[in-house]
Amino acid sequence: MKRDIKKILVTGALGQIGTELVTALRNKYGIENVIASDLRPNPSNRVAQEGPYEVLDVTKSDDIRRTIIKYDIDTIFHLAAILSAVGERDPHLCWNVNMNGTINVLDMGVRYELARVIVPSSIAVWGFGVPKYDVPQESVLKPSSMYGVTKVAGELLCDYYVNKFGLDCRGLRYPGIISSETLPGGGTTDYAVEIFYEAVKHNYYNCFLRSDTELPMMYMPDCIKATIDLAEANFENLKHHSDFNVASMTFTPQILADEIRKTLPDFKIDYNPDYRQKIADSWPASIDDSSARDEWNWNPAFNLSTMTKDMLEKLSAKHKAGLI
Repeated sequence: MKRDIKKILVTGALGQIGTELVTALRNKYGIENVIASDLRPNPSNRVAQEGPYEVLDVTKSDDIRRTIIKYDIDTIFHLAAILSAVGERDPHLCWNVNMNGTINVLDMGVRYELARVIVPSSIAVWGFGVPKYDVPQESVLKPSSMYGVTKVAGELLCDYYVNKFGLDCRGLRYPGIISSETLPGGGTTDYAVEIFYEAVKHNYYNCFLRSDTELPMMYMPDCIKATIDLAEANFENLKHHSDFNVASMTFTPQILADEIRKTLPDFKIDYNPDYRQKIADSWPASIDDSSARDEWNWNPAFNLSTMTKDMLEKLSAKHKAGLI
C-alpha cells in the first residue's frame, strides 16, 4: 500500500543535486516539511537559509536518529556521498561515507518504519566489459573506481533491505548531471558543467577528458524530475527497486563545444586528459532505460540543444550580474 510523503529529510543537501532537489521538494511539499542536512555548520547556501537545516554526519547513526525523531521524518532522500574523482584520492573516506552512511540510513528506515528511502546510484557501477551503447538494465557490474564499488554495494544493500525487512527503498543510476545553479563536487563528468562556466566567463576551456569521450548526461531539471517521479511511484508497480537506469542524452566534449559555438562562435577548447580519463573510458556511452519508462513512466524533457541554450542563457545572466 502506498504511503504519503509528509516529512522529508535530504542528506547531502548542499551538494550539486541536493541543493536543487531540496528547492523542488519544498515547492511541492512545503518549506517546513523538507529538512536539508549536511556536514557544514552555518552555511551560506540558500537551502540552509530558506528552511529547516540540520548539521548531520551520515556516518553517525545518532545524528540520523536524532533528526528523524526531531522532525517526525517519514521519507529520506539519501544524497550524501563522496564522488568518483574525490573517491580515487581517498578511497577509505569514500567507502566510509558511502557505505556506512547508507547502511545507517537504511537501519534507521527499518527502525522507525519510514514510508520510503531513496538512495541514488550512478553510471559508475559499470566498468570495462559492458556494452558501449544501450547498456541494459540487467548487466555486468564491474566498476573501475571506489565510488563505483560503493554504488554497486549500495544497490545490493538496498535490495537486501527491501527483501529482508520490507523497507520501501528506491534508487536510480544517475548519468553525468549538468546544472546552472550549483557547481559539481568532484565527479568524472564535471567537465560538462565547467565548460559552460568557462565559456561564459573566458570563452575558453581546458578539458580534462579527450575530445571523443562519449558519456551519458542529463540536465538537472530532468534529474530532479526523475528522482521525485520515482519517489512518488506506486511501489507495487516496481519490478526493480534500487538500480533503475535513467537516460537523457549522450555527447562528447567536442560535440558539446560545437553546440556552445552556435551561441558563442569564438569559444575555444583544449584537451589535456588526466587521471579521470581512465574512469570515463570504463563507462558506457549510452543507457537503455526502458525499465524506468515502463515501470514509472520516466521521460526526459531536455535534449542537447535545449539544455545548452538554457544553460548559456542562465549563466550569461549571472555573469552579467557579477554572480559568477
